[in-house]
Amino acid sequence: MLPKWFTAWNKENPTNVYGPATLVGVLGGAIFVAVMVVVWGQPAATSSLQTGPRGIGMAITKFDNELGTPDPDIARVEENEPYTPDGSEALAKDIYKNVQVLGDVTEDNFNRVMAAMTEWVAPDQGCAYCHGDGDIETYGEDLLYTKVVARRMIEMTQNINEGWDGHVNANKQVGVTCMTCHRGQNVPSDIWFKIDPVNEATAGWPAVQNRVTPLSQYTSLPSNALEAYLLNYERIGVHDLESRVKNAPGDPLIQQTERTYSLMNYFANSLGKNCVLCHNTRAFYDPEQVTPQWSTASQGISMVQELNNDYLVPLIDVLPEDRLGTLHGDAPKLGCKTCHKGYQQPLQGLNVIKDWPELATTGAPVYD
Repeated sequence: MLPKWFTAWNKENPTNVYGPATLVGVLGGAIFVAVMVVVWGQPAATSSLQTGPRGIGMAITKFDNELGTPDPDIARVEENEPYTPDGSEALAKDIYKNVQVLGDVTEDNFNRVMAAMTEWVAPDQGCAYCHGDGDIETYGEDLLYTKVVARRMIEMTQNINEGWDGHVNANKQVGVTCMTCHRGQNVPSDIWFKIDPVNEATAGWPAVQNRVTPLSQYTSLPSNALEAYLLNYERIGVHDLESRVKNAPGDPLIQQTERTYSLMNYFANSLGKNCVLCHNTRAFYDPEQVTPQWSTASQGISMVQELNNDYLVPLIDVLPEDRLGTLHGDAPKLGCKTCHKGYQQPLQGLNVIKDWPELATTGAPVYD
């Protein structure tokens, strides 16, 4: 019990304790945040990648905490040095039956590549994914479509590494393997099929737009950009900058402009970058003001067109129905995102080919 005089005095002289308490709380919180920023770093700190001359705003800004976040699939890539042959080893084509690719590889390196492909493409099913459940004596038979497809994909991988060095190794040696796209899955993520028409209420040009779809990057832009530009070799372009210009035959119309925007949106999402990685935003129309990355991207477009037309589309007669498109029964096709997965370089520029000279050339592998 407090004395009566103390209670009476308190009643006659009230004090606001909430103000000082709030002040102390705010100051304490600010000190805590300052300490955390010093210890853990500035969460909103940014870094920029300059893509053009200084002073014209050609830079890409990213949060440092995003830049420091590694692609989780990098952890799946393991060192696996090849066996350097001395010339006395037997070759795979002389030991195994029906070796149509990788025949000039030594037996040890051939088995090493086969084991790696199993981990890259079918870690759960193992060798049986391509060779079936029979004895090893049956491995030379083409009983499963997966083996036929895998053979063609090896040839595609070799072609990418040998024929598209300007795109794949633009900055440094990176290369590609089955792991680049598959990441431990039977079928790579981010493949695509034809989905048009997406707007059944109309016909013609409106039938390919005004519906939110994955191929239009969840916008109302045209959904056939990948089909037009990464499969059918159509010209990528926008209509004239001036108004009331008479279009010559073949000139892009407003429809092609919209479809080009759809493709550029796809590029940006595939690489996790924005327009200024390749373009000068003050002069999108001027090819003399683009960045070096524009050339790399242009080669990438040509590469994807070739891979789709020469390697993937022809597989339509090999693949079972459940591996074809649900609407048009077309073969699966790849795009930029199939490899890049949201990063400027697949697997953030990790050199994945250094241990796999067998996949780096269509000829006999060269071992350092």
